[in-house]
Amino acid sequence: MLNESLKQIFIRDLNKLHDEINAYNNESNIWIIRDHISNSAGNLCLHLTGNINHFIGAQIGQTGYVRHRKLEFTLKDIPRAELIRNIESTIRVVDSVLDQISAEQFAAEFPIQVFGFPMSTEYFLIHLATHLSYHLGQINYHRRLLDQ
Repeated sequence: MLNESLKQIFIRDLNKLHDEINAYNNESNIWIIRDHISNSAGNLCLHLTGNINHFIGAQIGQTGYVRHRKLEFTLKDIPRAELIRNIESTIRVVDSVLDQISAEQFAAEFPIQVFGFPMSTEYFLIHLATHLSYHLGQINYHRRLLDQ
């Protein structure tokens, strides 16, 4: 049951990320940084897909994904189509991996200590869902402010 609920939330918000990136009228505005806005929508998109592919794909699903976190914030001007492909690929990973997690795995300690203390896989997946939602809100605000 938790599998399905988490999967629905992740896929809902990743689809919303897809919609937000597609909603930019001017593709170059995806990469704008202005005033006190330190992250572009493009970099946040790269960060979200990298984060989910690392923690859900590689750590839980053993997909072999190798994260390059620094590039999530330093790469610029990636075409919108590539960002969309990353999102779609991430949806497939979430869909596949979350179906495979057992109740025992949810209760077990997450494979790595991300925050410097042990936590259950369930706890960390809930954190990842809220992290996605947080940055999704930032992307929405970025688009409404800077895509004019």
